Amino acid sequence: MSDQIITPPTSLITRRHALVGGAGLLLAGCDQINASPAVQSVLSLGEKATQGAQRLVTDRNALAKEFSRAEMSPVFRENGNRDPGTSEYKALAANTFADWTLMVDGMVAHPLRISLAQMMAAPRRTQITRHDCVEGWSAIGEWSGVPLGLILKRAGMSSSAKFVVFHCADSTGGVPYYESIDLIDAFHPQTILATHMNGAPLTVGHGAPLRLRVERQLGYKQAKYVMRVEAVASLDGIHGGKGGYWEDHKGYQWFAGI
Repeated sequence: MSDQIITPPTSLITRRHALVGGAGLLLAGCDQINASPAVQSVLSLGEKATQGAQRLVTDRNALAKEFSRAEMSPVFRENGNRDPGTSEYKALAANTFADWTLMVDGMVAHPLRISLAQMMAAPRRTQITRHDCVEGWSAIGEWSGVPLGLILKRAGMSSSAKFVVFHCADSTGGVPYYESIDLIDAFHPQTILATHMNGAPLTVGHGAPLRLRVERQLGYKQAKYVMRVEAVASLDGIHGGKGGYWEDHKGYQWFAGI
């Protein structure tokens, strides 16, 4: 697998760390919270302002802050679903995911099936970053995995694709879990498909064998148990059409940049 990261289309403009007002601090999604109409109305505030303000920035190299090992949190909570609990997932976990494969498809020239061994052998990035869950907690941890851009390049993603969708092994209330990001975040150097956390393979509670780390987004965008990566031109028609489980069912913002 090449170690060259694709340059996204020049029409795309990057973001830097910015939130408008305090609306971003109310985006939970890490664990289920009260879904009252009042909460829903607050959760939807400021999305256009936040996204618009960040898209005015043209520095494509803006990075999330990285930390030293000495600054890593002694405890890193397991958030969201802690085990998909399906018979298929249990069988994969019982064999330490030796039979697991990641599907990469959609608007690509070369659909891929990538084994965990192949993921481990691919060029990797390790980063120590802070996970911000707006339930009110944060934690600093080390993540290691394959830059998403490398995988999209290997698959020959179409220039007509606009979003990358992550389909996961878990579900909530019987509804499949998924998330999505645009190409700005997909090709950000800190956006990786992580196989390791704090120097060890991911545990089930933290999303084994593969989870998304998109470090300039809030916690609920960090999809766990990723099984399929799909390149698409539009989010319309994918589950509820709003780009993610929490966005479809709880009214959370699709854009959760920090």
